[in-house]
Amino acid sequence: MVKALISPGKYVQGAGALKEAGKFIGPLGKNVLILTSKSAWRTAGATLESGLAGFKVKVEHFGGECSKPEIERVKKIAQDVGAEVIVGFGGGKTLDTAKAVAYYLGLPVAILPSIAATDAPCSALSVIYTPEGVFEEYLVLPQNPNLVLVDTGLIAQAPARFLVSGMGDALATKFEAEASSAANKEALAGGTPTTTALALADLCYRTLVEYGYAAKLAVEKNAVTPAVEKVVEANTLLSGLGFESGGLAAAHAIHNGFTALEATHHYYHGEKVAFSTLVQLVLEGQPMEKIYEVLEFCQAVGLPTTLAELGIENPTREDLMKVAQAATAPNETIHNEPFPVTAEMVVDAILAADALGQGEVS
Repeated sequence: MVKALISPGKYVQGAGALKEAGKFIGPLGKNVLILTSKSAWRTAGATLESGLAGFKVKVEHFGGECSKPEIERVKKIAQDVGAEVIVGFGGGKTLDTAKAVAYYLGLPVAILPSIAATDAPCSALSVIYTPEGVFEEYLVLPQNPNLVLVDTGLIAQAPARFLVSGMGDALATKFEAEASSAANKEALAGGTPTTTALALADLCYRTLVEYGYAAKLAVEKNAVTPAVEKVVEANTLLSGLGFESGGLAAAHAIHNGFTALEATHHYYHGEKVAFSTLVQLVLEGQPMEKIYEVLEFCQAVGLPTTLAELGIENPTREDLMKVAQAATAPNETIHNEPFPVTAEMVVDAILAADALGQGEVS
């Protein structure tokens, strides 16, 4: 089987990057439709507009869901103004909608995240929901964004919980890529993982462990430090490249399973992925030294290490079996593990990981 790696056309990061947006977006086109969340525009819209001085700019506020009707609405606006490039500015659903609109119109897309809560900005994927917010389908795109531009000054203005959630999402990257590679499974890039993808996934993890706590403390003070720069890059670029070109395995499948329990709906994607990473390590029988390193990192930065910290109080085995059955559905990525996985194995791993998080096992 061939190996493959995919990535955005260009990645730009730094404090004040929005002020230089024109320099990087200009080669894609000068007639710009900006699809923005209201909060991102309120915080930094004026800065972005100044960075696009001399461009023809149409600003449109995101409707709230990355749904087919919303995509069609924004498509029409882009066509009406003769947009040459679509710019997504905001959180994940805004960015996914911008990517989908650009794809359907055959236009380049620039992605400008306002938070570093997931690794979605760099991906060739949009998650489509119904207008009511129910998951509908994945739209797999033929290429990654032409440009991803991250202003760490803006990222540092957001609540630190977003950055920490991004660390939780990124935390799984190394372990899922290694599992998928060991099983010789094809990643989203269309081939088995390259050595480069595995090295980037490993660098992602080592960056989090070394700089994650310091980055959290800095962002709590709305400060941009070298640690913040490194962790934003890990959350956004390293994790994005690692999951698409390295592969997914148990952690994200177990995360998907947890969404079967309504109690978890108030928690961010990365928070659920972090605990699910611990479950994956237990499921794989990884050395306790490695498990405790991940556990201690999560506790240091404030990621969940117990079921109670995900809102799941005193669950029955039947409750956890709902999670496990969803996690082991036929098309789930848990089957990228290098051994067969059953729902019963997942329940046992969840219970054991929860016990470790509570300090009941030494």
